[in-house]
Amino acid sequence: MEIEEIKIFGGLGKEDQIEPVSEVTLKMGDIVSIVGPTGCGKTTLINDIELFANCDTPSQRKVLINGRSIKDESQETIKNPIALISQHTNFLSDMIVSSFLETHARVRLGNNKSENSKVVSETLQFANQLTGEPINENSGMTELSGGQTRALLIADAVIIGNSPIILLDEIENAGIHRTKALELLKKYRKIFVFVTHDPRIALLSDYRITMKKGAMQKIIITGDEEREVAKGLKNMDDIILDFRNRIRSGECLTQNTLKDKLVKCGYLPGGASS
Repeated sequence: MEIEEIKIFGGLGKEDQIEPVSEVTLKMGDIVSIVGPTGCGKTTLINDIELFANCDTPSQRKVLINGRSIKDESQETIKNPIALISQHTNFLSDMIVSSFLETHARVRLGNNKSENSKVVSETLQFANQLTGEPINENSGMTELSGGQTRALLIADAVIIGNSPIILLDEIENAGIHRTKALELLKKYRKIFVFVTHDPRIALLSDYRITMKKGAMQKIIITGDEEREVAKGLKNMDDIILDFRNRIRSGECLTQNTLKDKLVKCGYLPGGASS
C-alpha cells in the first residue's frame, strides 16, 4: 500500500485535559517539527506515531494511515512504514560499516550486487554530508561517534530502508549538519517529523506542532517572514559552525576574527579591524 498521509487524532494531555488540537494530517512530502519545553510530551507524540496508536497508549491518541488503522492492514500491504532515529541509538554489533550496509541492502533489496553496491555508496555519501568527520566504511560500527552513528542511520533509513515516514529525535544534539540535512531530505518524497529545540529546524519545516503539558496546543504554518528569519539565523549558525571547526582544527581565535565575520554577515558596519 502506498502511504499518502497519516492522521493523528488528539487524545488527553498529562492532566487528562482534552488536547486543544483535535486533528493533524501529515501528507507525503511534509517536513514537520514538534516543539516545546523539555518534558512537554514531544517524545510521547512521536512514540504514538511510531506505534500507530489506536486509543491504546496513555495519551489515548489515534493514528490512521490513509484514513485506516494499521490494525486493519496485513503485514504484506504495509512494509517498513516508520524509521525512528532516537537520541540514544547505539550499535551493538561490531560489524564494519560496509558489511552492515551491504547486509541491510540484501535484506531490503535482494541479491543484486550491482544495485546493492550503488545504494551502499549513495548511503555513505549521504551520511558524510551530515557529519563533520567522514565515516570510514572499514570502521567498526561501535567505533563511530554519536554524530556519525546518527548520520549513518538517517541515510540508511532514507535510502536503503526507504521508509516513507521518518521520525528524528533532536538530531541537533549529535553534531549533525542541520541545514544540509534539511536540504537533502527535501529531495525525497517522505514524511519527516523532527522533535527539536533548534529554531532553524523549526522555521525550515513546513509547519510545527507546539506542545505543552503533554498536549498538542497549536499548529503553526511557516510563513514567508519566518523563512526570512531562518535566513538570518543561518548566518549566525554559520559563524558558530566556522568557529567550531577552527577550534577543532587547533586554531586560536581573536576578537578581530569575530569582528570580521560579523561585518561580512552584515551584523556590524564595515571597516578595517583595529
